[in-house]
Amino acid sequence: MKLDLLTLKLFVRVLEEGTISKAAELEHIASAAVSRRLADLEHHLDTPLLYRTNKGISPTPAGVELLYRARALLNNAYDLETRLHAYAKGQHGQVHIMANTSAVTQFLPAVLGQFAQQFPQVQLQLEEKNSLDIINALSEGKTELGIFTRLPFQASIETFTFRHDELVVLVPQSHPLAQYTEIDFIQTLDYAHISLFAGTHIHYQISKIAMEHNRALSIQTEVSGYDAMCLLINAGIGIGILPRESTQIYHIPNTRTIALRDAWRSRELLVGVRKQSELSPSAASLLALLLAEAPK
Repeated sequence: MKLDLLTLKLFVRVLEEGTISKAAELEHIASAAVSRRLADLEHHLDTPLLYRTNKGISPTPAGVELLYRARALLNNAYDLETRLHAYAKGQHGQVHIMANTSAVTQFLPAVLGQFAQQFPQVQLQLEEKNSLDIINALSEGKTELGIFTRLPFQASIETFTFRHDELVVLVPQSHPLAQYTEIDFIQTLDYAHISLFAGTHIHYQISKIAMEHNRALSIQTEVSGYDAMCLLINAGIGIGILPRESTQIYHIPNTRTIALRDAWRSRELLVGVRKQSELSPSAASLLALLLAEAPK
């Protein structure tokens, strides 16, 4: 015979209860079957494990060694089974998610905080990338979930609406545009911009609109995030286009927020997956939470 978990479980139960009959009753198995398994175990290990007397059963020195090791092994097996059942329900594992700056700064913290409370055993790996890189990563299977702003793409992925946001113009208080409450984007082309790097939706959008008007887009500085953009605008270096909520996150007292009249100021953020049916249980649980409050 080979060592198996049932035999070890019966061995431990017999020593815990002191008699074969009591252990057999608790495990819902015939006493003769328990006795046979214990005898086969001793034969297989070629050593006596139990002292059998009319007062009950107690372990030999070898039996004591096996008792402690069998308990640890059974506990590990139970823990493994529990974890695998939890994994199947999306309660364990790891989820890799990529998101653009707009999603990370405006919407994700609250959702991921809720997910961490519901699934504390799931490890989240969040990478901040631009929208184009996220789309490519999804297409190549380098991430399970991606959140990006809608832009033209050819990748074969599945997408769902996540949130909407609104772009505004942020300018220094002393800037000539600061006198307005709303403007058209074309009015900003007379001034130096601070922009996110190429590959982001905002960079793509403002470059596209400038070209459509046969105007040059003067980019003073390119940055990787809205925090740097706001600090530079606050210092009077230039103006920038960014989501309204992002202007409220950072301490930028020397600036003014101006509404855009352009229709493209309203943006759609998408959740993307390569194929929903292939998501791990943990990733599927996170996707469900991301879409729970999505616009219908």
